[in-house]
Amino acid sequence: MQVMIKLLLGIAVLLLGIPVGNLLAKATNDELKAGKKWFRIIVIMGLIGAVISLIFRNDALLFTFLFIVIVTNKSLRR
Repeated sequence: MQVMIKLLLGIAVLLLGIPVGNLLAKATNDELKAGKKWFRIIVIMGLIGAVISLIFRNDALLFTFLFIVIVTNKSLRR
């Protein structure tokens, strides 16, 4: 039961990454244009970190890396 609550809480936090990404995209439009290459690198590194977190079974790191990927990717798509 406790594992299910942690999983649902993690998913809820990940879903909050969507509006946060939109907010950052609106607030930092100039930086997004100049640093688009670096944001893509952040997304790739976040995905690699998420896979490594899955291997080591570390949920906190997994959700952290996925949150970074969601926020950065959502900012890039705006």
